[in-house]
Amino acid sequence: MKDPELHAGAEPLLLQSGEAGDPAELIATLERAWQEQRLVALADPAEAQQLQSELIGAQLPVGAGVLVGSGGTSGGRRWCLQPLAHLQASAAATAHWLEQLEIDPARCMHLNPLPLHHVSGLLPLLRAQQWAQQRTRSHPWAESHRWLPATLLRQPQHLADALPHPGDRPVLLSLVPTQLARLLEHPTAVAWLRGCAVIWVGGAALPQDLARRARHWELPLAPCYGATETAAMVCALAPQQFVAGDPAQPGCGFPLEDVELRLEPQTGAVQLRTARLSPGWLAQGLLQPLPRTPDGWWTSGDGGVLTPLGLHIQGRLDGAISSGGETVFPEQLEERLRQLAAALPLQEVLLLGVEEPPWGQRLVALVRGHSPDDWESLQQALPALTAGWRAAERPRRWLLCPDLAPTATGKWQRGRWQQWLASLQNP
Repeated sequence: MKDPELHAGAEPLLLQSGEAGDPAELIATLERAWQEQRLVALADPAEAQQLQSELIGAQLPVGAGVLVGSGGTSGGRRWCLQPLAHLQASAAATAHWLEQLEIDPARCMHLNPLPLHHVSGLLPLLRAQQWAQQRTRSHPWAESHRWLPATLLRQPQHLADALPHPGDRPVLLSLVPTQLARLLEHPTAVAWLRGCAVIWVGGAALPQDLARRARHWELPLAPCYGATETAAMVCALAPQQFVAGDPAQPGCGFPLEDVELRLEPQTGAVQLRTARLSPGWLAQGLLQPLPRTPDGWWTSGDGGVLTPLGLHIQGRLDGAISSGGETVFPEQLEERLRQLAAALPLQEVLLLGVEEPPWGQRLVALVRGHSPDDWESLQQALPALTAGWRAAERPRRWLLCPDLAPTATGKWQRGRWQQWLASLQNP
């Protein structure tokens, strides 16, 4: 797909997307802008001012599309351009994936718990519109798409009463792991989840404990992988394969019909080639092209391996460290530690690399308990749990971090916490 030409045209329309406000009005404004072939910038209210300053005098393509935030895992916020045609191509590929499962996309009900400024919150709208139009040639947003408010997710015991499943339509749901974990704490929410046809889980790695619990309840989970730069999902595992799978061999499925996938031989980085790759990111008023090889391959920031269940994401390569000649993925170690510490009052843990010659880098652990009083017990118990780990994998220091938390979508802004760690050493 040819990238759009750049023009210093009309400034994109900035729309704020969050829990407050009327979603129907926001959607109507978005649709009108696209009908007028306008570019729309979607932002969380907390980031709207930052994005507004980036848009002043910006040289961007003319045509229907969106600017949405990307880069939360590495700590650097970037505003990614996706033409409307790319979003529509993503919706079409997802429809084909459902058809292979013998699910009619046009009959599906989409439940959407994510905001529009998140690409995985935007795509359910596009899918609902596109698939319903193919069936009825009308525009029935209300018939095929419903919001799942964040306030309701925080009270999952009320889900079944507030949003009963229609008996005659397959229900599709997209969640991030933190949302799934909250729902699995309530039996009524588990029963409600069992009524879905497909539950895509992405945005962050699916912890083994969550996968094990979901398999126990035979939930129709479809672990998936994608990025803002690829207009959302590019790989997905069929629910039947997930339920029958081995928790020790996690995977997020195989590429959708319009995506090619491979691993970079030297680093193991996931590389993708698809016509829906973003043209680039907005930076200092200009569109910086997405770097890709001459034959069209884009290298993501994620390391992966190929398993019998398709692609498995090992972790962010920009978060990986080289310690004593070994490559260590902190995200895998964090997951291992959470499982070992299941009986401890451990709320959050994040492992970061710091320079320590001659090792190269060594790990430091940031920790938050359920309450401030938990720190003393955690400080004694956690090093004991990791005492048998390889030297390259053992944290050298354990630090209390009272504000430690991922983003609302379950991602870690490692760059932010790396700066917090540096501030302790250089106050």
